[in-house]
Amino acid sequence: MANPFNKGWKYLMQSLDTKIDENADPKVQIQQAAAAAKEQHQAITRQAAEIIGNRNQLQMKLNRLVETQADLQDKTKTALQMADKATAEGDTAKAAQFTQTAETFATQLVSTEQELEGLKTQYAAADQAAQQAQEQQRQSEARLHEQLAQVQQLQAQADQARMQEETAKTMDTIGQFRTDDSVPTLDGVREKIERRYANALGQQELAENSVNDRMAEISAGQTDMQATSRLEEIRAAMKAEAAGELTAGSASGAEAGVTAESAAQASAGGEAGPAGGAEAASHEESASHEEAKDVFDDEAPLGAINAEESDLDDK
Repeated sequence: MANPFNKGWKYLMQSLDTKIDENADPKVQIQQAAAAAKEQHQAITRQAAEIIGNRNQLQMKLNRLVETQADLQDKTKTALQMADKATAEGDTAKAAQFTQTAETFATQLVSTEQELEGLKTQYAAADQAAQQAQEQQRQSEARLHEQLAQVQQLQAQADQARMQEETAKTMDTIGQFRTDDSVPTLDGVREKIERRYANALGQQELAENSVNDRMAEISAGQTDMQATSRLEEIRAAMKAEAAGELTAGSASGAEAGVTAESAAQASAGGEAGPAGGAEAASHEESASHEEAKDVFDDEAPLGAINAEESDLDDK
């Protein structure tokens, strides 16, 4: 049975890791990845250096053994030569000593040669390991350069993403602004002015087409007609007075003729008086008839206007 404490601890750690990953800054994570890549490359480089150093150390030891082997061979040869020389001289004791010394050198030579053979095997393996380590170090270096290039690209993308987020936040903040209700808008002021102007035009149109204006216009027309008629009467009277003065001036030529003419004119005046009066009466009657006709014509629109006003009141 699993330990509940360990299970809860693992769950807590996993949940904490998930929260950290969700809320972590991408640039910080990029720097962490770059640092890890550099550290890994440094570790591979150190390991390769150690392997190569081991090979170099074996190389130096191998060189020393080769030198020791050559030296022992020379010494063994020298001891044998001296032993042979002592034997030729008849000095057996000295020859035995040189022979024993040559045997000692030969023993050391055999041991050195055996060690040299084992060292050569180790060196071959170390050299192969060093070559592999160098290859891994080169691959790690190339991979590091590639990762660093990706780091720069990811940093640029992270900066761009952050700028985009800030722009989006700014746009959201701008969208939250609303117009102040206590301050009138230009559209509202324009609508108010247009409404007042339209109402003024309507009032003016109603004032121009009102019944009172039509009645005042008709009254003014009647007054003008009466004034024109009166002016015609005054002109006729002035013409009559002028004609009478001319007749009186021409009658002063002959006294008898004047009497006869006066009598004739008197009689003619008596006859013409009723005729002139009838003609004047006929003229006045015609004028009255025309005036009545004009008044009737003027009253016809007034009646229509009154009827239209009645219809408007009914509506």
